[in-house]
Amino acid sequence: MIRINAGLAVPEDEIEFAVSRSPGPGGQHVNTTDTRVTLRFDVVNSKTLSEAQKARILARLSTRINAAGVLRVTCHSERSQKANKDLAVERFAVLLAEALKQRRVRRPTSVPRNEKRRRLEGKRLRATVKKGRSRPGRGEE
Repeated sequence: MIRINAGLAVPEDEIEFAVSRSPGPGGQHVNTTDTRVTLRFDVVNSKTLSEAQKARILARLSTRINAAGVLRVTCHSERSQKANKDLAVERFAVLLAEALKQRRVRRPTSVPRNEKRRRLEGKRLRATVKKGRSRPGRGEE
């Protein structure tokens, strides 16, 4: 079981792992071992998620989910397959936890009266400074 938050844990049989050759540094080692790990989680057909949770995940992680509703998390930063697998699982848990968090509703507020007064006063000061730069007698006819 992979713990996502206090009320949700995803069983490991709903997660699929695939390994492939990893790009980047590593010398001769990288050419012979499959160290990149891709974690796949079928959000649409998951038995542990409610319909509301599925909808929220699909909306918030839409850039990481393909047309079939499968979430992909890839990790290839470490040189060992096990370390990359652990990192992918960790990233997956964080992604789901962030997607399922309730966001506070923003209540619109008006600009405080004091802020309006201060802004207008600043504009007035700026106008007098600019007016003081003009040549005497110009503009007055």
